[in-house]
Amino acid sequence: MYFEHLVVVNEPGNPLVEPLTLAQLWNGLVLRAEAPDLFLEHIESVRILERGPGTLLREIELGVLTVRDRITLTPHQSVHHVTEASDQHEGGTLTISIEVPEEEQLLVRFVYDTPVPEHDPAAGEGEANYAAYLKAAYQQMDVEALKKVRQMAEQGELG
Repeated sequence: MYFEHLVVVNEPGNPLVEPLTLAQLWNGLVLRAEAPDLFLEHIESVRILERGPGTLLREIELGVLTVRDRITLTPHQSVHHVTEASDQHEGGTLTISIEVPEEEQLLVRFVYDTPVPEHDPAAGEGEANYAAYLKAAYQQMDVEALKKVRQMAEQGELG
């Protein structure tokens, strides 16, 4: 399944939204990579197994599910996750890219690529399409994460 969506972070001329700086947005995305439990409450534990220049290897426990991600950080541009396949999880990738189409406008593009089929031909007519459910869940999770980043920035937690 391939899924891509865009979230507007700063909209120049919109007085209802306090703009984030590129540094605040970047710091929030890095924090989400290093401490995803601050953004998702069902995570039981996070361990950073390796840390190198611009890379992290982390392990997340979600109940009986353990997920291992290798993350590449390109400062102020992108966060790229490669989730290892295991007996419990099929793996996949997530690329989060910051876009600045015009001065003071910030957008974040999320691109998911997983082995989940777009449509399961074996599913009955009355059964929900799992890929559609996942897409909606990913989009909601990403929007909520950026709301959390905004709250943290407003509280002075992101520099």
